[in-house]
Amino acid sequence: MAEHADLDLRLVRYFVAVAEHGHFGRAAADLHVTQPSLSRQIRGLERQLGARLLDRGPRGTRLTEAGEVFLPLAKDLLRSAAQATGRTRAAARPARITIGHAVNILVTPAVREMRRRHPDAEVRTRHVGFHEVPAALLDHRVDAVVARLPFPTGGLRVTVLHDEPRVVLLPRDHRLAGKESVRLDDIADEPLPRVPGDAEWNAFWRVDPRPGGRPAPDGPVIGAVEDKVELVAGGEAIAIVPAGAGLTGLRADLTTVPLVDVEPSHVVLATRADDRSRLVAEFRRIAQAQLTGA
Repeated sequence: MAEHADLDLRLVRYFVAVAEHGHFGRAAADLHVTQPSLSRQIRGLERQLGARLLDRGPRGTRLTEAGEVFLPLAKDLLRSAAQATGRTRAAARPARITIGHAVNILVTPAVREMRRRHPDAEVRTRHVGFHEVPAALLDHRVDAVVARLPFPTGGLRVTVLHDEPRVVLLPRDHRLAGKESVRLDDIADEPLPRVPGDAEWNAFWRVDPRPGGRPAPDGPVIGAVEDKVELVAGGEAIAIVPAGAGLTGLRADLTTVPLVDVEPSHVVLATRADDRSRLVAEFRRIAQAQLTGA
């Protein structure tokens, strides 16, 4: 029987990387270590646990039964360690705040005002992917995020800053380009991009299902805003986007038309529900005054 030993979080992180990549070589490249070194580290972790976690095969690396049990626990360990580190640093350095911002959202006026009011504070900014908002906050990578709903809000305090109408992003040669406005019926058969594994996002930004219960036509799967822009410009899909995203400024072959029969999108400030930081409270007041969408 293996003796009890303190787990090395570095080894746990290596295991999670191999499990997620399903391949030692790709995981080693992502971790910036050599493949033989990574293999040795995983064997060391397996000796600590007294169980084989991974099986190598001709088609890649698969989890053993023990590995399947350990993977979610390993992710919980890493998440708890990140939270412990973040909270400890926050307590040790109370005059520090990291403000996250989602793609195509301008936070500069509020950040400048924050720095003006608190010249001795360390005020940082960090881009946060639209699918990362809750995790970035709960893992203490950021202390506040300005982003667009929808995203999961459990454990968060969410303050609406302003609303943005939704518009349809089109290639300039599309049949609807140039219209004053369109309705859902006008785009009933148009494919719209999808995000994998995010039902809430897909429901809102694809208006899926439509008011009559009909599903929105499936479009290409995307992982980033840049993918969406390229697909629309290439005529493979259209997209419903916030009016304030400024996507047409990226290229001359795109245009937008207001979509009049849907609710607007909501730009919000999200923070941790239990955060009592004076800087977070101050930034909330500044954001509500400065980030009005006007």
